[in-house]
Parts: sequence; C-alpha cells; structure tokens
Amino acid sequence: MTTAVTRELPAGLGGFRRVQRLAYECAEAVAARLEPGVTEREAARMQREWLRERGVRDWFHLPFAWFGDRTAFVNFRIPLQFFPTNRLLEPGMPFILDMAPVFEGYTADIGYSGSLGVNPVQDRLMADLEAHRELILREVRERRPLREIYEDVDRLMVRQGYANRHRAYPFGVIAHKVDRVTQRRFSPHVFGFGARSLKGLASDALHGHREGWSPLWSPYRFSDHPPQPGLWAAEPHLGFRGTGAKFEEILVVTDSRDPEQSAFWLDDDLPHVRRWAEDK
Repeated sequence: MTTAVTRELPAGLGGFRRVQRLAYECAEAVAARLEPGVTEREAARMQREWLRERGVRDWFHLPFAWFGDRTAFVNFRIPLQFFPTNRLLEPGMPFILDMAPVFEGYTADIGYSGSLGVNPVQDRLMADLEAHRELILREVRERRPLREIYEDVDRLMVRQGYANRHRAYPFGVIAHKVDRVTQRRFSPHVFGFGARSLKGLASDALHGHREGWSPLWSPYRFSDHPPQPGLWAAEPHLGFRGTGAKFEEILVVTDSRDPEQSAFWLDDDLPHVRRWAEDK
C-alpha cells in the first residue's frame, strides 16, 4: 500500500526533492487555472511563466501539455508531435502536464495527469498506476535487469487491459537518468531540451557504453543490465481508448546492500501518492 510520507534525505538529495516539489506545485497551480478553450500551447506557456517567476532559468526540457486523445499519444509518429499544439481543452477532457525544470543546478522531470471535470476513464487509469509504482520499486530493489522490469510493467498493463504509451517516447523509454547541471547566466536549449542537460545525458551515455550500461531505461538490449546507481525520472504511461495517464517522478538507486536503502522514491508526498492514500 502506498502512503504519503516524508523520508529524511542525505543533503545532496534535498535539492532534487525541492525542485521536484516546485514542479508539482506548478502543475497543480496551472491545472487549477485550466478552463474550456485553453490550448496546449497556452498551458505550456503558463507552466513556463509560473516557474520563471520563481527563479527557474534552465530546463531538462521545456514544458509540454497534452489534451484529449493526445494524452494517449494517438497516431504519434514523429518527435515533433509531442510539442504543444492549438488543441482546445473541453469539459470532461483529460490532460497531462509535463515539465522538467532545473533550479539551482538540480533537475526534476514530472508528469501530472488530470481532467477538466469528471473523467472516470482517466480516474481508473490513475488508480491502476499505483501498482506500477510498487512493481518498479520492488524489482529495482531486487536488482532485476532494467529491460526485464520494463517487460514486467508491460505485462501488468496487459493484465489491466491497457496499452503501453511510454513506448511511443523516443527509444521507448520508461525512465532516464537525471543529474546536477552547472548553472550559467545563459541557458540555451535545442529542440526544447536544455543544452547542458543534453550534454550531461550524452556524457552518461558514452561513459555507460564503455561500462555496459545506459542512462535510458528502454525495452532494448542496451538496457539489459541491473539498475545503475543514480537518479532516474520514471514515467509509466497507460493508455485506453484515446485516454492516457501517467505520473513521473525521481527514483533514487544506490549501491547499498540494505534493500530499503538500495532504491526508494525521492518523495512520497506528491499529488498522485496523496490521491492513492485518500482513496484507501
């Protein structure tokens, strides 16, 4: 059972938890302002402006917003389709807000699912995501190869009657590593991604290739290795008949022999975790 608790963190992880909480606070604030007729582009801009007002100047990636069947990546074929469009939000329509700010050198990457009014399908998807959060943590602690964990997530989705929508992401990733970023006054981005964050991910990829691991958690052979210590932004994404839902948050992996310390979610006081606790 998932409960909303606060874990004491080593000093180095506190900054990551602060920026992750800031991002989720942004998501809740923007979700509360959404109304019929708002476009995905406007929702993405609202996220950027809210975070910039609070000091964010760099990004792992700029904010995304997806409405309606775009929450399930229906007919997505090329990366450009992930970027916000002029799709209008309508009553009862599901939405996902996704942002990855860098603040004081710390990175977060979060996904927030909601709907404009009641949407029973997305409510069911969100409830069923709890089992995926538990499965991922349990099997990472067991040091199962990442590729096998990915396949177990797939099998759980099939048993639940859903489609795997994170497979539509580039390289089909369910997670990727995040790290500290050197802060500078000028923070360029390339195709919506922060240049320094991309450089760090590329460096991880090169380093990992030499040692037999990858910073991308995918269904492919390059992820056929045990969990690598570090911080992983994990985002299981369910789809059902044109409706999608996901969460995204940081999973901490260490080299500790203590199972509870070998892997843990960075923060259990997040909107989806509180929602599951309230539903018990």
